[in-house]
Amino acid sequence: MKDHGVPFSEAMKVWARVAALSFGGPAGQIAVMHRIVVEEKKWIGEQRFLQALNYCTLLPGPEAQQLATYIGWLMHRTRGGLLAGTLFVLPGLLAIMALSWVYVLLGQVTLVQGLFFGLKAAVLVIVIETVLRVGKRALRNNVMRGIAAAAFVAIFFYHVPFPLIIVATGALGWLGGRLGWAAFRSGGGHGTLGAKQLADADSLLGEETPAHARPNLRWSLSITAVFLALWLVPVAILYVGLGGGNVFAQIAVFFSKMAVVTFGGAYAVLAYVAQQAVENYQWVKAGEMLDGLGMAESTPGPLIMVTQFVGFLAAWREPGALPPLLAATLGGLLTTWVTFVPCFLWIFFGAPFVEALRSNKALAAALAAITAAVVGVILNLAMWFGLQVLFSDLEPVAFLGAAFDLPVLGSANLPALALAAACAVAIFRFKFGMIPVLLASALAGIVYALFLSA
Repeated sequence: MKDHGVPFSEAMKVWARVAALSFGGPAGQIAVMHRIVVEEKKWIGEQRFLQALNYCTLLPGPEAQQLATYIGWLMHRTRGGLLAGTLFVLPGLLAIMALSWVYVLLGQVTLVQGLFFGLKAAVLVIVIETVLRVGKRALRNNVMRGIAAAAFVAIFFYHVPFPLIIVATGALGWLGGRLGWAAFRSGGGHGTLGAKQLADADSLLGEETPAHARPNLRWSLSITAVFLALWLVPVAILYVGLGGGNVFAQIAVFFSKMAVVTFGGAYAVLAYVAQQAVENYQWVKAGEMLDGLGMAESTPGPLIMVTQFVGFLAAWREPGALPPLLAATLGGLLTTWVTFVPCFLWIFFGAPFVEALRSNKALAAALAAITAAVVGVILNLAMWFGLQVLFSDLEPVAFLGAAFDLPVLGSANLPALALAAACAVAIFRFKFGMIPVLLASALAGIVYALFLSA
């Protein structure tokens, strides 16, 4: 079968290629998708690509995966969206699962310890670089800088939950947009995507909206019912059947909640995940969160795949009557299921109405405010990771109702400091890419671990 002149078998090859090259976070993944789908294959034009990207930016969840789903849906209807979105996730799912097995089975092996020691130092610097990159794009005026500062203070010093920060800043931005305040006018999302500008009329899809992509309330409600059932019925069965205290029920409920508040990308929501998974549920340790992020950074797929590692370790530690490895594998798969099924729901329900959403200035202003808050949230993540990686002892402090940790300077991890400094020089001074820095830092960690064990 063909849609718009593209055989479905060819689409499978294209989306498999996009998935295999989807390293480097959403900006890099979107650039790869643009190069292949717009510039090389000429499936859709520049304006339609940016329109789809703007809509996906408004949604909770990983925008690059949702953009792939959107374009696949435009080209080959629902089956095309399912193909593109699933293939985008699949390489990361398999890679993180394999690394998770290695982590729990061989974590005490010197080589593996050295590998993750090196990854932690590199990931810390990558998160700091993300703060600066997103901040440069999002903090265009003093109001946005004030929102970012307030978000950082709220989450770092007062432990305000991430969802509450998102709701509050989104409401503020929406109000600013409704009132026409200049400070809340949204700007570009990811900068220039490519030098070539393919007109929509010159693409295979053309300028017209395909019949299946036009608003159809009956179809939208039907597809919504299907995906709501796929998402929430397993959650309800686990919660009712096993009880709210069971680790699988907790995973299902927590990551379902996360799926509706993950605005701003993986780094932003990781602060929320760390706050809950480390401090509340105690599923993982702080250093293990960094290990998982190192896995996600160095494998293809959305960075939010790190949550699969969290679910894996949570079930590994509370397997119940199941063998630990089986429980852990099911915990990781359950996490991925409740994280990504909602992503398909947002696209299949909302994409036909994208024009109305894209032209809504109040919603665009809400997104601008949320993006500014995300800068403060990611800065909190960088601070939290830095304290965990670079110091072995922290001193809790309470001041004016705030509660936070200060590092004990005598507990500084000098090898980690030195490796993080080297990664910072490589990224900021010599402009090395993320993957080379991760590989070099992992190799340095292995060499250091072997030296200590000699």
